[in-house]
Amino acid sequence: MIEVLKSKIHRAVITEANLQYIGSLTIDEDLMDAADLTEFEKITVVNANNGERLETYVIKGTRGSGVMCLNGPAARKGMAGDIIVVISYATMNKEEAKKHKPIIVFPDAANKLVKD
Repeated sequence: MIEVLKSKIHRAVITEANLQYIGSLTIDEDLMDAADLTEFEKITVVNANNGERLETYVIKGTRGSGVMCLNGPAARKGMAGDIIVVISYATMNKEEAKKHKPIIVFPDAANKLVKD
C-alpha cells in the first residue's frame, strides 16, 4: 500500500486566522465537496507566502462563504491574504494508484469555484 495525492485545493486564500479556536482549518463546504474532503479528514496545508507546512484536519465552513480559516496553533502558520495549498491523501495498492487521477480544485481570489 502507498499514499498518493487524493485531492488538492490549489492557491486558496486564507481569509482569517483564529488563534483562540481549538485547531484545524475551516474550509467552505463548496470547496470541500469539489475536493472530495470529509469533515475531520487529515490534510497538509502548505503556505506559499512563508513556506510553512502543517498537518491538521478539516472543519466544515459555511457553504458559499469562501472561508479558509487557520484555527488554533495553526493560526501562527499564516495570516489573512496568504496563498495556501490544501492537500489530501489516499492509501491504495500500486495497481489502483496507477489508474488513480487526483482531483485538483482551482478557486478564484475569493475562494469560489471557477465555473467553466
